[in-house]
Amino acid sequence: MKTRTNQISRLIGAVALAIALSAGMIFAAAPVAAQQQEEAAHVTAETPEGEEAEAVAADEAAAEGMEGEETAAEMAAEEAPAEPSAAESNPYGLGALWEQGDFVSKGTLIILVLMSMGSWYVLITKLFEQRRLFDQFNRVIKLFAPTDTLKEGIEALPKRNSYRAIAESGEEAHTQFSKGLSSEVTLSDWSTAALNRGVDALAAKLQGGLALLATVGSTAPFVGLFGTVWGIYHALVAIGVSGQASIDKVAGPVGEALIMTAIGLAVAVPAVLGYNLLTRRNKAVISRARRFATEVHLRILSGKVA
Repeated sequence: MKTRTNQISRLIGAVALAIALSAGMIFAAAPVAAQQQEEAAHVTAETPEGEEAEAVAADEAAAEGMEGEETAAEMAAEEAPAEPSAAESNPYGLGALWEQGDFVSKGTLIILVLMSMGSWYVLITKLFEQRRLFDQFNRVIKLFAPTDTLKEGIEALPKRNSYRAIAESGEEAHTQFSKGLSSEVTLSDWSTAALNRGVDALAAKLQGGLALLATVGSTAPFVGLFGTVWGIYHALVAIGVSGQASIDKVAGPVGEALIMTAIGLAVAVPAVLGYNLLTRRNKAVISRARRFATEVHLRILSGKVA
């Protein structure tokens, strides 16, 4: 009986000891778990702040990089040399001549430009006028030749045709001779004189402007030569002022002189060539006008007038 009681007491003690140990382990693990949870929460709470700090730091670094690039670009722009102007890129060209030249050189250049413009205007307008007269003569041959009388031929020609004036002068001469206004000369001489006046009037019209071409062709080289002399004068003045004949002192004035010479030749050569061309074509037009005047004269002498 006593032995059984001891066994029960031992069993109860063992159970109590096991319960005590289990409770101790539970109470001991609770603070550790709580601490771990607090640390995890702390880490979780700190993580966004760290990421935000890193993002802010990255933005600041990017901003500093952009500012550095802008600063470097501004410094490069300040250090880069400015683009040279026309006079600086070519100090001996036409632009430098106009900017650095005095009123004499500028006046000479303007005169040459005006002479060139006038000669080209005359050349172009006269070429068109001659072309029109050639076309009118072709129409005269087609319209005047098939008619029987001078009066019909005149009526067949357009009113603005330059050759019609020659035919009208012949008709007028025949009318005046028929009225007895000329008793000392023959009809042939009277009509020939009238027709020649009509041809001369056309020739005088064609000669208009050729005097300008001849003047430009003969005087433009001398105008350019005047600019050359003026440029050499500036070169000598530069040598005298500096006291030394260095190339940088005389290059500008000498370049000005050469440019003036070149411009004078460039103005004169087209004027001379244009004058010769227009003169040769004028002779062809006058030859056709005389041919038409002969046709009119034959109709007058043959009596085929009205």
